[in-house]
Amino acid sequence: MRILHTSDWHIGRTLHGVDLLADQAAALAAIADLVGTHGVDVVVVPGDIYDRSVPGVEAITVCNDGLAAIRAAGAHIVATSGNHDSPARLGAGAAFAAAGGLHLRTRVADVADPVLLADADGPVAFYGIPYLEPDLARGELDVPDARSHADILTAAMARIHADRAGRPGIRSVVLSHAFVQGGAAAGSERTIAVGGVETVPAELFAGIDYVALGHLHSPQTIDPRIRYSGSPLPYSFAEGAQAKAVWMIDLDEVGAVTVIRHDLPVSRQLARITGELDQLLTDSALSRFEDHYVSAVLTDPTRPADPMRRLRARFPHAVHLEWERPTAGTQLCYRERVRGRSDLEIARRFVADVRDRATPGELDWLDRALTAAAVESEHPGDATERQSA
Repeated sequence: MRILHTSDWHIGRTLHGVDLLADQAAALAAIADLVGTHGVDVVVVPGDIYDRSVPGVEAITVCNDGLAAIRAAGAHIVATSGNHDSPARLGAGAAFAAAGGLHLRTRVADVADPVLLADADGPVAFYGIPYLEPDLARGELDVPDARSHADILTAAMARIHADRAGRPGIRSVVLSHAFVQGGAAAGSERTIAVGGVETVPAELFAGIDYVALGHLHSPQTIDPRIRYSGSPLPYSFAEGAQAKAVWMIDLDEVGAVTVIRHDLPVSRQLARITGELDQLLTDSALSRFEDHYVSAVLTDPTRPADPMRRLRARFPHAVHLEWERPTAGTQLCYRERVRGRSDLEIARRFVADVRDRATPGELDWLDRALTAAAVESEHPGDATERQSA
């Protein structure tokens, strides 16, 4: 049986407020093309299909179109809910969806109820473990003392192993949305820590032929049979240099696996650029980033006027901008920096630090305000009387 492992679609997610739906639709279309080209039998998606528990209409449309394209390419789909999804909403109509080849596992009670899909060598049991929040899942799994993710996942896997024992010789695949020890976060994941303990040991999955993990956003191998596919798109600039991918698994008649990585095309790359604004607008070496999503750090001595508008004249997909003064890293303490300076000098430096150099008119207002404050402090009521006069 040929299986394609993808996860963490996060349909509806934005990048610094910029809509990524077109990019996400293109990524799902690329996955559907892989399914058709390579004759994939089953696509597994272990969680975080949507980015929000209540996705928008446009996000639902992109997701439904992507699922339909994958199914039309010839694959069944087995999917679970992640910590971003709403299990109830995602799982609504699961029984009807299964009739069309979309098998959803979003309920804790169904962890040991596998999706059985057969090839020429017999059935394969796909066990879907949705994201398990310990406080909510311990009652359903009948482990009232469970507190950590490891405790909860241990209980879920115990049920799966018990079901497998009643199906001698059956090949098995587990989908799990969890943070497995040995994995590395990419930077755009939402923490699932409870009491500071969010990781689970890989040993919990012993005996399973293949474990398709979701939650971490970079493709990685915990064990040859235990892998994260990562997200299909970079969702933070920390992931900008990271190649996104899916895993294609061939499961033979005895459960041995052969795994091949397929990199996904990225509609628009991410780039970080740093320098003074005029340099960023004229440096020919930056031409390769003009069609990228851009995050810029400006190092001008004073804050430039209207910097984002000017930056987008060259980099139309700039999405993030910050100003970092060259002197911002000084380690002088505040007392040393203001020693020997007048109140006006201190106020003028404050204005320059948080905004820009004060104009002569602004300096005059600062001087008058400080003088009035000093008079009020020494002779309460005098300033009020002068204002009344």
